[in-house]
Amino acid sequence: MIRTLFCSLVVGVAVSSVAAQAQRPSLIPDPREFQSREDVALSRGVLLSAPEKDADDSSAADDLLAFLKEQGIARSGKGAHIYLLRDSSAAGKRALAGEKLAIDAAMQDEGYVLFTSKSGVYIVAHSASGLFYGAQTAKQLVSGNGDHAVFKGCAIRDWPAMKYRGVHDDLSRGPVPTLEFQKKQIRTFAAYKLNVYSPYFENTMQYASNPLPALPGGSMSKADAAALVEYAKPYHVTIVPEQEAFGHLHHVLTWQEYAHLAEVPNGSVLAPGEAGSLEVIQQWFTELAAVFPGPFLHIGADETFELGQGKTADEVKQRGLGAVYIDFLTKIHAELAPLNRRLLFWGDVAMNDPALVPRLPKDMIAVAWHYEPEEDFSKWLDPYTKAGMETWVSPGVNNWSRVYPNNNLALKNIQGFVAAGQKAGSTGVLNTIWNDDGEGLFAEDWYGVLFGAAAGWQPGASDIAEFQKNYGAVFHDDATGDLDQAQMALMQAHLAFEKAGLEDAKDGLFWIDPWSSEGQETAAKIKPVLDEVRVDAERALTLIAQARQAGKLRETDAVDAMELGARRMDFIAFKFQTASDIADTYRTIYQEQNDPEARKHMSGKLWGLSGRALDLREGYGYIRDEFKDAWLKENRPYWLDNVMAEYDVAMRLWIARADKFRMARQQWSETHMLPPPEAVGIAQAAAPK
Repeated sequence: MIRTLFCSLVVGVAVSSVAAQAQRPSLIPDPREFQSREDVALSRGVLLSAPEKDADDSSAADDLLAFLKEQGIARSGKGAHIYLLRDSSAAGKRALAGEKLAIDAAMQDEGYVLFTSKSGVYIVAHSASGLFYGAQTAKQLVSGNGDHAVFKGCAIRDWPAMKYRGVHDDLSRGPVPTLEFQKKQIRTFAAYKLNVYSPYFENTMQYASNPLPALPGGSMSKADAAALVEYAKPYHVTIVPEQEAFGHLHHVLTWQEYAHLAEVPNGSVLAPGEAGSLEVIQQWFTELAAVFPGPFLHIGADETFELGQGKTADEVKQRGLGAVYIDFLTKIHAELAPLNRRLLFWGDVAMNDPALVPRLPKDMIAVAWHYEPEEDFSKWLDPYTKAGMETWVSPGVNNWSRVYPNNNLALKNIQGFVAAGQKAGSTGVLNTIWNDDGEGLFAEDWYGVLFGAAAGWQPGASDIAEFQKNYGAVFHDDATGDLDQAQMALMQAHLAFEKAGLEDAKDGLFWIDPWSSEGQETAAKIKPVLDEVRVDAERALTLIAQARQAGKLRETDAVDAMELGARRMDFIAFKFQTASDIADTYRTIYQEQNDPEARKHMSGKLWGLSGRALDLREGYGYIRDEFKDAWLKENRPYWLDNVMAEYDVAMRLWIARADKFRMARQQWSETHMLPPPEAVGIAQAAAPK
């Protein structure tokens, strides 16, 4: 039976008389099969029909109607009819037969058919998730607003290449998102056909059995977790929590209650043979399983660098690191067996002992991770596929320790690794976000997240150039292309840093003192590309401003975050330029202080140096405020003061230096002698090599 819903806004009418355009519209992910048809004008209202008794289908309909309302389309019952149909219904069968379209076996789980006709728009699927994903594509096919809205005419058959398509989000190294922001993440993931969200916990999930490590205000409560699980259901997103169960547990093991479980004192790795290690793991995951009802739990177990360096030293020496590691994973598997969940684990350690991998339980899932572009990813997958184990692949958005993600690395890494995973039979992709320096802003990561969504849904190697052409229009409703060009400009800025022999635009470059010994070494490397970095970053800022002026944009928090990233890149180069100019100028006037002509201008030059130092104070101060605003849009206040302290220290440094130049001016006024450069914080110029 079908129920009819009337849009509370106008979603327009009938079929446009304009001939169908041959150009394929911007879509993310790109559908497998697409054929252009005549556009449908949405200017007289919409009538939307969905299965009456299915709550999931009603949710998909409500989600689509809410989007149409946001587009400002007025209400009318005489407009284009949008049908959401199951292929098992009589209406669904008639619709497919009339178009000679079919939903085959590969499409049944999450696939859909979408087509337009003279009477409206049809979305047909076998499953609730397929109908939902068809509705998400329908959103992207609507262009314009109000009376000018149009639905792009087409016929689509579409289904995913990979069953599990997810984002892994680090909640343990600073940023802890608010529940409201996590809901926004869920909505947005689902809009681009992602179906897994994996929050990462070291000590930031609250456990009744082990309450000490999770700090109040800086961790996720059971109530918030339950609310998020419930919220995610109609969006067809499964939450797969990761609780580290072997390594990365420093913030647990520093508590006296757990110190005896550490492999080495004050370390990060649980000692496998220590009484109590399995007990605490069992307690954590029993509580997780009670809150997160999905089929998977992620036990982490990556980067166990300290294993064999402390309590297990003798055992590792006798049996080998791989054997000790794999035995402990097997024990964890047995301990958690009563929970009836499949366990994911990071594949970076066991892969180094491929002969031992077959000893792992076959129902465990190896998550192979690697974050660089490679010609061949087989070494990360082969040990597990040859052992008959299921695998997921885990590329990364390359946001960690950077002022803005390095999308040169991210897009190629995601493209290559996901394609390799599909070829190897991997069933899932888990695109990673890490916050190593505690400064990560998720809003900066959407570019890599959406490309990961496209790569996991689309078969084979996803087209980077096509994604870059479509991103701004799809995600931001930017018709100018300026935001796409701004992303490209920031990628060019990263390349300029690499050209200078630096990895890219790291957070460390933003904070480093150019007059420190390390800063001077960095300054010598970066000097040849400073102008280039600034041109690229400032081009991005200009393009962002132009896009804002051209029309109303969507996802403006992500635009703000991109602007912040561009400002931080520009400031890195400005800081090194300015610090070098100040130092060179002071050395010169110090050397010329006995020259009668130079003495006439000494006071003014010293004032100028104070002003240049304060320029750097002001730069840090402005970015500080912008960063704080961006942080609080998505995160709890927890940890923010740790980052603000970095800004405050940097600002005080340049205030103090401005004062030293002021005092040098006063000394000049009184004695006509200047203090040496070292006295105002400037080291002697390095001798040329």
